[in-house]
Order: sequence, then structure tokens, then C-alpha cells
Amino acid sequence: MKLSNGDTVIVISGKDKGKKGTILRVIKSQNRVIVGGVNMITKHVKKTAQAAGQKLRYESSIHASNVMALDPKSGKPTRVGYKIEGKKKIRIAKRSGVELTRTKIQAEKKPAAPGAEAPAKKSPFWKKGGAVTVDDQGASGAKSVDEPAHPSALTSHRSAGRGS
Repeated sequence: MKLSNGDTVIVISGKDKGKKGTILRVIKSQNRVIVGGVNMITKHVKKTAQAAGQKLRYESSIHASNVMALDPKSGKPTRVGYKIEGKKKIRIAKRSGVELTRTKIQAEKKPAAPGAEAPAKKSPFWKKGGAVTVDDQGASGAKSVDEPAHPSALTSHRSAGRGS
């Protein structure tokens, strides 16, 4: 596929014909692209006990054949070609011959859902109770536990012998 992330494109067919935007993501396996502000769909999220219901609007993918790259010089749609300079293969706009540079898209941080907070970090199961860890052993390697893991371990409910 000759299109890449960060390219400025124009939609040439479909319901959003004539709209311009930048490519946010390329899905090469399906020959599709996601263009910012184009092919917007609405997803209704049902309310839960933790969060209110809401409508989410986001971009859906469109087929790569329905978009054309914009020429950086004239701003008109153009096909993309390749030119080899030395050992490098560079993309060029067929209309003007200007090099098309690849730009990196900064990933946006998604806002947290209202009412949803980060869960508290739990300590591992082996650090609960009176378990001895390598840090507790000290330099000599001797195991010493000041308190038992459970209060019932202090007293024995059964006598030492059976049947007495």
C-alpha cells in the first residue's frame, strides 16, 4: 500500500466525498485506512452501575481505493509513485514530483470513563500474612518470624494425645 500514517488525503467516493483529513492508522491486511474526521460512526454505550450511558463517536475505516493523497505543492489529489535515489526508495507525488514525507502521529490518550478510577494496586499473595521473604531473612539467611500468620496458631484446641 502506498499510503502511510500521517499522509494528508482527500476522500474521492462515498458519503464523505470531498472531505480532507490525515491518516491515523493503516490496516494493510484489509487494504483499509482510518482517516481523522471521516466516516464517523456512533456507538451507544449502555449505562452501568459505575458509569452513565453515553454516545461515542469515532472514525471507522474506509477502503484505501476511496482516498487519494494530496499534492503538497498544489493541494490537489495525486497518485503516489516511487523514485530511487542512491540506495533509498522515496515516495513522490505524481502530479508535481515533490517528495511525500512520512510523519509520525502522536497517540492520543483516551479520557477515562466518568466515575471510573484506577484500581488499587494489590500486593502479591506471598507477601500477605507471616510469610518469610528473602528480604526478611537478612544477611545470615536465618528465618525468623515474630508473629504467626493467624491468631489461631497461638493456641492449640486439641490435646497432645488421642483418647485421653
